Amino acid sequence: MRELKILKNAVEPFEASRSKLQELKEFVDLSKDDPEFLSQLQDDIKVLQKSIDSLEFQAFLGGEFDQNNCILSINAGAGGTESCDWANMLLRMYSRWAEARGFKLKLLDILPGEEAGIKNCTLRIEGETAYGLLKSEKGVHRLVRISPFDANKRRHTSFASVDVIPEIEDDIEVEIKPDDLRIDVYRSSGPGGQSVNTTDSAVRITHLPTGIVVQCQNERSQLQNRQTAMKVLRAKLYELKQREQQERMAGEYGQKQKIEWGSQIRSYVMHPYSMVKDHRTDEETAQVQKVMDGEIDPFIQAFLKMK
Repeated sequence: MRELKILKNAVEPFEASRSKLQELKEFVDLSKDDPEFLSQLQDDIKVLQKSIDSLEFQAFLGGEFDQNNCILSINAGAGGTESCDWANMLLRMYSRWAEARGFKLKLLDILPGEEAGIKNCTLRIEGETAYGLLKSEKGVHRLVRISPFDANKRRHTSFASVDVIPEIEDDIEVEIKPDDLRIDVYRSSGPGGQSVNTTDSAVRITHLPTGIVVQCQNERSQLQNRQTAMKVLRAKLYELKQREQQERMAGEYGQKQKIEWGSQIRSYVMHPYSMVKDHRTDEETAQVQKVMDGEIDPFIQAFLKMK
């Protein structure tokens, strides 16, 4: 049923646009001697053009997992409190973007910073093409601004990394041996609530062969947290397997970029001027606040067109 829905969403708009195009052609043929009516058709043509542009953009989302939900992680990098605050700003930005699209967002895990912001967090974003759209955000994000934490009002540069992986469906096989797992339980550190902070409901799972660590603390029970953490682990292991295969095929092994200067995919400059620029596509805007409020679609579209 899920696959049928995806196919219908691709085919039906295409057929509707093709039908509308044929209809407009016939109107034009019948109205060649009526300039006023031809002028009225311009609005219909503009609407059709928008539909075709939307179809073209959807065609960029044809990857194997582009239709899937996704798991997005944000990690503060070099810069201490500044970077923790920057990671929190990115969390707000992606939350606003998801809400505007009608996507469901669930915070799976969060580690607050010592003074402000967050050290890291993990989100699950549920919505059609969530992974296909957000895969463009994977990489290091750089912020330049006057620090609100600096009494001398100096300019600071902060970094945070964003990782995006597709949520894997249950019908995709990922072998996980129970002996390869270390499971720790602890008390949640998030906001209080039923059973939160009073029982060992939070779960941390370490996959010993790879060293991958996943954790979840925002569900109501230890069992729910464990199920969610296992889902994240399956997705991370599958992505690791796919990446290793790609590296073998390419005959080279890429080094993981450090979360610091020179490795950023996008810069957000608030001082001495206002600009957000994507270094992969050269897409840029001076509307920094709009971007921080979740208006990142131009950057996503530019990346997908480039790819």
